Amino acid sequence: MSANSNFMIRPAIEEDAPVIISLIKELAEYEHLSHEVIASVNDIRKTLFGKRPFAETLIGEFEGLPISFALFFFNYSTFLGKPGIYLEDLYVQPEHRGKGFGSKMLAHVAALAKERNCGRFEWSVLNWNTPAIRAYEKLDATPMKEWILYRLSGEALDRLAAKSG
Repeated sequence: MSANSNFMIRPAIEEDAPVIISLIKELAEYEHLSHEVIASVNDIRKTLFGKRPFAETLIGEFEGLPISFALFFFNYSTFLGKPGIYLEDLYVQPEHRGKGFGSKMLAHVAALAKERNCGRFEWSVLNWNTPAIRAYEKLDATPMKEWILYRLSGEALDRLAAKSG
C-alpha cells in the first residue's frame, strides 16, 4: 500500500468490481470511446479476480473514496530476457486531477515493476491527450515513435483465428 495525506493506493479486490467498471466507463467517456465499452461487472469479476486473473488493478482513494484506478499486466521483452509491466489504463476523476494523484499511481506501478524484476514499464496515450503527454515527458518517459500499434478485434480477429485450423 502507498499513502500520502488523504490519498491511498491499494490493490483492488473482487468487491471493487462495480467501482472498477464505473471508473472504466468514466475513462471511456473522457476518451470519447463510451460506445466501445461492453464489459460488465461480471466480466471484471471473472477476468480480474477469477481462477486465472489476466491483469491487476490498483484503486486510488482520496479521503476513503475511490477516485482513480490503474490496470496493468505483464508482458515480456525477448531482448531483455525479462518481464515488463504494461499499463492498460490509468484514470483519475477530473475533479481530482492536477493534485499529483496520477503521478503517485504511476510511481506505485513503477515500484511494483522494480520489485518484480521487470525490465520495462510501458503504456500508450492518445495523441490528443496533451496533459497526459506533458506529465509523462516530465517523468522522462520516452515516446516510442518508431513503433505503430496494430489491433485485431471483432470480425477481423474472428477471420484470422479461423485460418489457424
